[in-house]
Amino acid sequence: MGNGTELGRVRGLGSAHQGAEGWWHHKLSAGSNLILVLWFLISVALLPAYDYATLTGWIAEPLVAVPLILLVVSVFYHFHHGLTVVIEDYQHDHTRFVLLALLKYFTIATASLAIFSILKVAFTAGAAL
Repeated sequence: MGNGTELGRVRGLGSAHQGAEGWWHHKLSAGSNLILVLWFLISVALLPAYDYATLTGWIAEPLVAVPLILLVVSVFYHFHHGLTVVIEDYQHDHTRFVLLALLKYFTIATASLAIFSILKVAFTAGAAL
């Protein structure tokens, strides 16, 4: 591999010198998505009913609300990272920066809305119980 050569110093770094780190972040978020989505699907499948009262009572439990929020964070992080890579790789004119800014604002806004919705249901259903 050559530690002292130019090739050895830049191997695996990519053009931004963070190639391996970004790759690992994407793989780790994919793994956490897999675990959290499986938890979500199994948990929902095991519910006795799917009416409003059952679902809001379920979300009001701390052991449900926290993993739901972690699921939102993980999915939106993975989504943002993946689309950032696509935009950086395939968009080469001045619209690249506009698309990256729009992607960041969209991701923050939608993730915040999802987390707020989970918290609102958790706290209002928890107060009613």
